[in-house]
Amino acid sequence: MGSFEIQGGKRLSGEITPQGAKNEALQVINAVLLTGEKVIINNIPDIIDVNKLINLLETLGVKIEKIKKGSYSFQADNIDVDFLTTPEFKKKGGSLRGSIMIVGPLLSRFGKGYIPKPGGDKIGRRRVDTHFIGFEKLGAQFDFDSHTNFYKAHAKRFKRMLHVT
Repeated sequence: MGSFEIQGGKRLSGEITPQGAKNEALQVINAVLLTGEKVIINNIPDIIDVNKLINLLETLGVKIEKIKKGSYSFQADNIDVDFLTTPEFKKKGGSLRGSIMIVGPLLSRFGKGYIPKPGGDKIGRRRVDTHFIGFEKLGAQFDFDSHTNFYKAHAKRFKRMLHVT
């Protein structure tokens, strides 16, 4: 492992822009599904999972424009929710564990969402049922079709919940 030796007495100056974090980027990018308005997101890391999600959203109907390195505009004004039941979506969504996060915005905006059983890297048990439990508490219902390996979610309306500690 590398190391740094720091010798004091010298003033530091300059700027650094850290690369965006994958897990946060996946959450923020999925949030574009909440609106039909144009959304611009900066500091998006150029990594496989993030690029897979961007491609997945594009096949779902999100208009995507790369403005410059790490900056994109998204406009989800023409979403094809039925695309979520196709074999193409099953393949793309199933290869990306972060695709589970599209369900919340879709449920909120369209009242339904579908997601294939997520895949991704195999670094140990990472539960998806915590997402489902939270959505169920908000009023959503989930069904799992073992023949197609799809989760189907629907909600007429989310409940408003207030939790004060």
